[in-house]
Amino acid sequence: MQPVNYLENLDSFEQILPGYRPSIESIATLQSTPLVVLVGPTAAGRNTLISILVNTGRYHFIVSDTTRHPRENNGILEQSGREYWFKSEADFLEGLRAGAYLEAAIIHKQQVSGISISELTRASKQGVIAICEVQPDGAEKIQEYSPNKLIIFLLPPTFDIWMERLLARGNMTKEELKRRLESAQDEISRALQKSYYQFVINNEIHEAAQAVDELANGRIPDNDKQNRGRQHAEQLAIDVQIYLESI
Repeated sequence: MQPVNYLENLDSFEQILPGYRPSIESIATLQSTPLVVLVGPTAAGRNTLISILVNTGRYHFIVSDTTRHPRENNGILEQSGREYWFKSEADFLEGLRAGAYLEAAIIHKQQVSGISISELTRASKQGVIAICEVQPDGAEKIQEYSPNKLIIFLLPPTFDIWMERLLARGNMTKEELKRRLESAQDEISRALQKSYYQFVINNEIHEAAQAVDELANGRIPDNDKQNRGRQHAEQLAIDVQIYLESI
């Protein structure tokens, strides 16, 4: 079982991130770039959904920077520039101090991930819709800087299926599982407090991708579907709490 690696510079990140704000140039780039923002709990299916949309040729995946090391997925080692741009903690902190990130967030106290403005610049030159995945803090910042952006919260179909997906990712300590579920519970709770989220339930990944694609191309959100999505999110939060109390 792999040991848990915590951030060596956690204190520094916790000091700079709460008050972080990108440069004026970064905000201008955001406002001029078509963008779909995906938020959701771990193992909700965000990466698979993004891959489906990117393969249509109409989307550009914004590759985030991260401080964690590459890992193997199904026997294939991640590559810098494909899944993430893998950065040292020192380089990431330097970029934050220079205002070179659109947003960044601490994840599970184990890594920091965020969107470099250089990625948005690259996307804006391609004439397609940019798509990225961020944490709730990042979505909140993007909404603040550019209120017209589409921000989607992706939900797993049921708690049991969600747990199967999460546990299938490989061995993890009980402590890490608990931490991930606590983070997910917080993410769901925060999304339910915001009116700008569009909720999409990932019952079947291609259907979910189609729903996101339609919203990105101007479909008016269905109020009944959004209400069902919010109710589903509320139930998942309850299921997580019951599970956490049992372990």
